[in-house]
Amino acid sequence: MTDPIWTPGPAQLEGSHLARFGRWVAGRRGIDGADYDALWTWSVERPEEFWADVAEYFAVPLTGADTALPDTVLADAAMPGARWFPGATLNYVDQVFGHERGSGPAVVGVGDDVETVSLSWPELRRQVAALVHTLREAGVHSGDRVVGYTPDVVEAVVAFLAAASLGATWASCGQEYPAEAAVDRLGQLDPVALVTADGYRHSGREYDRREAVATLRAGLPTLRTVVGVTRLGVGVPDAVDWADATAGEHDLRTEPVPFDHPLWVLFSSGTTGAPKGIVHGHGGIVLEHVKNHALHLDIGPEDTFLWFTSPSWTMWNMQVSGLLLGATIVCHDGNPGYPEPGDLWRVAAEQRVTVLGTSPAYLRACETKGVEPAVEQDLSALRVLGSTGSVLPPEAYHWVHDHVGAEVMVASTSGGTDVCSAFAGGAPTVSVWPGEISVRSLGVALAAFDERHRPVVDQVGELVVTAPTPSMPLYFWNDPDGARYRAAYFDDIPGAWRHGDWITVTGHGSVVVHGRSDSTLNRNGIRMGSAEIYRALEAVPEIVDSLVLGVEQPGGGYWMPLFVVLAPGVELDAELTDRIRTAVREKASPRHVPDEVRVAPGIPHTRTGKKLEVPVKRMLQGAGAGIVDPGSVAEPELLEWYAGQVRR
Repeated sequence: MTDPIWTPGPAQLEGSHLARFGRWVAGRRGIDGADYDALWTWSVERPEEFWADVAEYFAVPLTGADTALPDTVLADAAMPGARWFPGATLNYVDQVFGHERGSGPAVVGVGDDVETVSLSWPELRRQVAALVHTLREAGVHSGDRVVGYTPDVVEAVVAFLAAASLGATWASCGQEYPAEAAVDRLGQLDPVALVTADGYRHSGREYDRREAVATLRAGLPTLRTVVGVTRLGVGVPDAVDWADATAGEHDLRTEPVPFDHPLWVLFSSGTTGAPKGIVHGHGGIVLEHVKNHALHLDIGPEDTFLWFTSPSWTMWNMQVSGLLLGATIVCHDGNPGYPEPGDLWRVAAEQRVTVLGTSPAYLRACETKGVEPAVEQDLSALRVLGSTGSVLPPEAYHWVHDHVGAEVMVASTSGGTDVCSAFAGGAPTVSVWPGEISVRSLGVALAAFDERHRPVVDQVGELVVTAPTPSMPLYFWNDPDGARYRAAYFDDIPGAWRHGDWITVTGHGSVVVHGRSDSTLNRNGIRMGSAEIYRALEAVPEIVDSLVLGVEQPGGGYWMPLFVVLAPGVELDAELTDRIRTAVREKASPRHVPDEVRVAPGIPHTRTGKKLEVPVKRMLQGAGAGIVDPGSVAEPELLEWYAGQVRR
């Protein structure tokens, strides 16, 4: 076992939100609140106590600010179908504005070649109230759907909060998506209102999206109103201008809704088939996000929270929820590597960001390009660096330690759009080990199951959750009998949520993610995760990106090719091939060595950055490029190339 690369100091052990919460519950529940393992065990064995305490500690206004919590916390623990806090009412927005917030900044907007925008807490509330009035005047009511097609801008945050205030259900799609892909998602919901923009800026270029907006509007025949945000100086034709929609002074009246009233719909990547609409409720998201953000990321009113993301991705929703705890959130509409590779660090320094979220790919790009964040920028405010989207290799932990700051806690996270939260992540009172996610999240009964559905420790197994959590989906959109929902998570292992990842739960309580189990490498009956190979390739600087697949062949054969994208000017000769094979053999194992190494023009990713391992595997088995929705892929032109990569 390696030594921790980061250990908590007195500030975390005594002053973090997790430490204070642990002391608070210790006397009430008779547990050792300073021992994370004891706290986690209590949270999953006695979930009614844990979630009631989360609601009380964070003053979540269930049934109204002056009314006691409901007597029943978990009326039915069945999965799917768990019933939390029956009879309770609340509104997400009441947790945002129902506490003293002061007059400081609530939402800051930054981007490529644009001036920084800042909304104070009073101004945010005023704009939300004004937009609520505009939407009500347009006939938008509780239960309707309001959708966004915007960049990551402050106006999108205002629009979401206005929709939630009304009890309307929100869904959004970033403008990097083609109009047809946006229709595939938002069109399922029969929305009555659209908030959109005339375009966005990225890497020094302007992208006029007025034509795409027109196509989207044509695909949404149920719209009653469109509100337009001007980003490029031209405006959205035939729309209520944002300035007019948010003008004037109005009282903010929120609609009390049941605990499980739909808050938003998030969409799966939709690489094969129609994107699934995953519905989450007001109560489950509020409880899950105050828990995750405060207790795991240590976010509070004194913090500034930036996670580089898009409105298409669950991390946008997670970032907005920083407002639930009174934090300042930063919307980033642009390229984190423009005009310089380390520009995200510059933004973090200028905004005095305390909790920053990014991806393993961005950290790798900074390392490859020689970015020195701690030297080039003042990152003295930064306490936590979050990472998600793919497995964070051990080398990245060391790079952050050496080049960002030894005092910065790396909070690698594993979760998903499915729950809009984390199954495993960081904890400010627990050490960080390179290549490991520090803890199983509080309230999440996470385990690794072997082939016989038994929990195992220090062995690779299926990631399962054996008890409900409040933010598990209410249902899938247009899935009236729940068949698609059950098939997605519950049919394979009755009574447990099967997420589709291979993980190891270590003896000291951390989690190691090995990759998707539905794209598992299974050579000669030995199951392996692709993450070990990607991690090994970090030692080969000539490789920019890679994709490894295990392809079952007709007649029982098995082919394990490795596709690599090489740095400019590099050729795949015998010497480089040997070094690739040696790196995999030494840093993973001999059985991980690929059968073949091929140079690729690129690696296909979803628009949220995940490698298309399963769809490409099916293409190599002869399914053809048509199985993948091009609108869901960042570089759709790569699909035909991979469809032609059969075994030679």
